[in-house]
Amino acid sequence: MELITLMNPILALLVLLFVVPKMYNALIILVWQPFVLTRRFKKQGISGPKYRFLYGNIDEINKMKRESHLSVLDRNTNDIFPRIFPHYQKWTSLYGETFLYWNGTEPMLCISDLELVKQILSSKSGFFVKSKIRPEFFKLVGMKGLVFVEGVDWVRHRRILNPAFSIDRLKVFSSFFLNKIMIVTYVVICNNLIFDQTMTKVMVECTLRILEEWSNVTDEQKMEMNREFRRLTADIIATAAFGSSYNEGIEVFRTQEELKKCCVRCLTNVYIPGTLYLPTPSNIRIWKLDRKMKNLVKKVVDSRLASKKYYGDDLLGIMLKSCESERKERKLSVEEMIDECKTFFFGGYETNSNLLTWTTMLLSLHQDWQEKLRDEIFEECGKDKTPDSDTFSKLKLMNMVFLESLRLYGPVSYFSRDATKDLTLGHLKIPKGTTIAVWGSDADKFNPLRFENGVSRAASHPNALLAFSMGPRACIGQNFAMIEAKVVLTMILQRFRLSLSGEYKHAPVDHLTLTPQYGLPVMLQPL
Repeated sequence: MELITLMNPILALLVLLFVVPKMYNALIILVWQPFVLTRRFKKQGISGPKYRFLYGNIDEINKMKRESHLSVLDRNTNDIFPRIFPHYQKWTSLYGETFLYWNGTEPMLCISDLELVKQILSSKSGFFVKSKIRPEFFKLVGMKGLVFVEGVDWVRHRRILNPAFSIDRLKVFSSFFLNKIMIVTYVVICNNLIFDQTMTKVMVECTLRILEEWSNVTDEQKMEMNREFRRLTADIIATAAFGSSYNEGIEVFRTQEELKKCCVRCLTNVYIPGTLYLPTPSNIRIWKLDRKMKNLVKKVVDSRLASKKYYGDDLLGIMLKSCESERKERKLSVEEMIDECKTFFFGGYETNSNLLTWTTMLLSLHQDWQEKLRDEIFEECGKDKTPDSDTFSKLKLMNMVFLESLRLYGPVSYFSRDATKDLTLGHLKIPKGTTIAVWGSDADKFNPLRFENGVSRAASHPNALLAFSMGPRACIGQNFAMIEAKVVLTMILQRFRLSLSGEYKHAPVDHLTLTPQYGLPVMLQPL
C-alpha cells in the first residue's frame, strides 16, 4: 500500500512532464502562431480571411468549391480560374493580390507578382523548399523520389538520374527550346532518357494499338477522349518504365490510380498529425494499395538486379546502369528506385493525358486551327506516313498550340514553397514556416500565335508562363511529354476530324491536376 502511495506522485509527475509540453506546443500552433503571424502581416498591409481554430479556412474553401462544382461554364470561355479556385477569386477581390489564409494551422501567403515568383522559383539558396504535403501523398508519388528529396539527397538523385535524362540521349528539337527557355513540367519525371528512334517507335506502336480499336468508326461516332487518352498514356508509361516487364507496369499504374482516388478524398479534411496511423477504413485501404505497389515494383527491381548482365533500356534499366558507376554510399537504394518509378508513373501518365485532353478540346472548338495543324502534318509528314523524330521539329504550329493549351489549362494550377527561415522577399518580410502559394491569371483568349516568336516574347513578362514552374527544381522531363503529345495528335489528325459532342459540359476541376469533371465526349469523323 505504501509502495502504491509512493508511486502515485511519481506517475503524476511523469504524466505532467509528458502532457504539459505537448499542451504547450499545441497552444502555440493552434492559437499563438496564428495570432502573431496575422499581426505581423497586417503591419505590412497584408490581410486575409479570419483564422478559425484548428480548421483555419478549410471549411470556407470546401463550401465554395462544392458550390462552384455545381456550375458549368460556357464551352467558349477559357476563364476557368473562378471555377477551380473560387476562394482565391473571392479573397483577391476583398484583400488584394497578396493575401494570407490558413490551410488548417498552416499559414499560406498568396502572391502573383511575377518578379517575386521568379525569385522564389529560381532561388538556389535553399530558403524556399517544396511545401510539406500530407503523408498520404508520399505513398502516391514516393517521399524519396527526386520531386520531394532535399539538400544533398536531391543532388545525389539528380546526379544519378542525369545520365538517364541526358541531353545526349535526345534528338534535340529546336522548337522545344524557344529563345533558350525550356518549358518544364512540374512533378513529371518523364524520361528524356530515350528520345531516339526507339522511344518514338514505342509511342507510335502504343498509339497504333488504340487507333486499331477505333478503326471500326466508319461514320461520325462519339468517343470519350479523356478516358481514351488515360488508357493510351498509361500504356506508353508502362512500356517506357518497365518495357521488359510490361504486365507489372500496367498493374502498378492501376494500383496507383486507385491510390490517387483515396488521396484526393483526404484533401478536404483538416490534417491532424498521427491520424495516418489510425486503422480507419480509408487508412487501411491506403496501406494495402501502397504495400501492393511497392511489392510490384520491388519484384521487377529484384529481377533486374539478379540478372546482372542486362538491365534493359527502359527507365528502370537505365537507373540501374547509372547506379553501377556510383560509389556504394552514393547509389540509390531499392526503396529510392521504387519511389522514382512511382513519381515517373504518376507524373508522366497524369499530366500527359491531361495535355492531350485539353488540346483536343481546344482544337474541337477551333476548327480553323485544327485544319491548320492537319495541313502542316500532311505537308511535313504526309497523310499516312508514320511520324518519326525528324518530323516533330518541323511541326511549329502544333508546338504553338500545345504551348497555348498548357498556358490556358496547365496540368498544375499553382505552386507553393516553404520559407525555411525569416527572410525578406521584395518588400515583404516572410516569417519562417510560411507557405508561399504562387498563382496567376492570364488572358483567356485562345491564340497560339502569341508563341510565334518564342516563349519569352509571348507576354509582357518573359517569365509569365508559369504553368510548368522554373528554376533548379523544375522537372527534367518536359521533352518526353511534348514528343508523346505530338506523336498521338499527329496520328489522330491524320485519320480523324474532331468536334465536340453536344453532351460536353465545360467543367474543369482541380483534382491534384486539372481534369474535366464530366469527361470529354468528342465526335470522331474518319477523313
